Amino acid sequence: MPDIHLVILAAGKGTRMKSADPKVLHRAGGLRLIDHVLRAAAALDASTTVLVIGHMADRLREALGDRPGLRFALQEPQLGTGHALLQAEPHLAGARGSVVLLSGDVPLLRPDTLRALVATHERTGAAATVLTARVPAPDGYGRIVRRDGRIAAIVEHKDATPDERAIDEINSGIYAFALEPLFDALRSIGSANAQGEYYLPDLVRIYRERGLTVETVRLEDAREILGVNSRRELADVAEILKTTKNETLMSEGVSIVDPATAWIGPDVVVGRDTVIHPNVHLEGRTRIGERCEVHAGVRIVDSTIEDGVVVNNFCVIRESHIRSGAQVGPFAHIRPLSDVGEGAHVGNFTELKKTTLGKGSKASHLTYLGDATIGEKVNIGAGTITCNYDGTHKHQTVIEDGAFVGSDSQLIAPVTIRANAYVGTGTTVREDVPSGALAVSAGKQRNIEGWVEKKRKN
Repeated sequence: MPDIHLVILAAGKGTRMKSADPKVLHRAGGLRLIDHVLRAAAALDASTTVLVIGHMADRLREALGDRPGLRFALQEPQLGTGHALLQAEPHLAGARGSVVLLSGDVPLLRPDTLRALVATHERTGAAATVLTARVPAPDGYGRIVRRDGRIAAIVEHKDATPDERAIDEINSGIYAFALEPLFDALRSIGSANAQGEYYLPDLVRIYRERGLTVETVRLEDAREILGVNSRRELADVAEILKTTKNETLMSEGVSIVDPATAWIGPDVVVGRDTVIHPNVHLEGRTRIGERCEVHAGVRIVDSTIEDGVVVNNFCVIRESHIRSGAQVGPFAHIRPLSDVGEGAHVGNFTELKKTTLGKGSKASHLTYLGDATIGEKVNIGAGTITCNYDGTHKHQTVIEDGAFVGSDSQLIAPVTIRANAYVGTGTTVREDVPSGALAVSAGKQRNIEGWVEKKRKN
């Protein structure tokens, strides 16, 4: 197979976004627009990937500079798409094969579509292959003008005649080009048009005049080439991504009670017979097992939820692991690097941070457990706090198997409560508690008779 090289256009100002950020860094469906494009393009296993940047070039270099093999070509000033592609020439010097040109703000394009474009381009030996689509409202798009069924030209909307504007087949702005004639032809493009720019679509006319082959691949679903130029269009694209993901999961055996309000990211995996209730957000690289139930208002980010877990209403779980059969919430906050053991319970208004809660252990009410390692079958009473921060450093609390911590206790870290020890209600624990011992810190209760009546008189 000939080498494939990618050029992605991302130099535009995105004026209609009215944003301090480059357009291609805005997010839809959990990913930046440019990330969607790069993911689709990965199917081509390109030898070279060049991102053409201009407006906010430094921001784009900073945001994408850690991507292996990604090269940057600066377009300054921005004089149209033909001029933009020409800026990639130094990165492709001496290369052979084909260039696939993409736009960084077209996030719905599927890998299969790109494979079909390249397959047609290579099979026909074309100098250029254009991805096209038919749309009911083509205003603003370049029109595909055909003669005897074959593409003869692409005419921009502002330069089109009334008859050409009636054409409903449009240019997607996505192409495959043979490298050999490309850059010499680009230098011959003029700017005598309504915008005073160097239009890449003019290559079709130039190639036809030179007797070179130009082919087309027509999309079945025109939504794939929807670009994002405004916040409204960003929301429209996000809705399509959401719907597509939800429909895929439901076809695989996941129950989504209200697909209109379930927001599930592209990398999220959900097992069969799991039920997702309304207004759930599953983000990042979250993995949810089979037969789970995720109730309304839950947000889970970059976490693993094993089989048979119940997450009750209005919980937040981030970068943590919830093991099989556990129950969380309602109103629980599981902060990063926490691990809730098999069959464990984390209840109402309980917060975990960098904490391991062992198999069968319970922290059911109004509790903060930070920087703690908690064994199996431990009971943590309501209102318990691990006091892990001394104003300078964080310290560890260890509670071993079978221990019982009474309500309203404060555990001053670093401290260890040994196996089967008992902490009495309201105790402030400052020293380790031996195995099987009872720790108490309050003095003996005394009752002052008649105190209430005396207070009232005063």
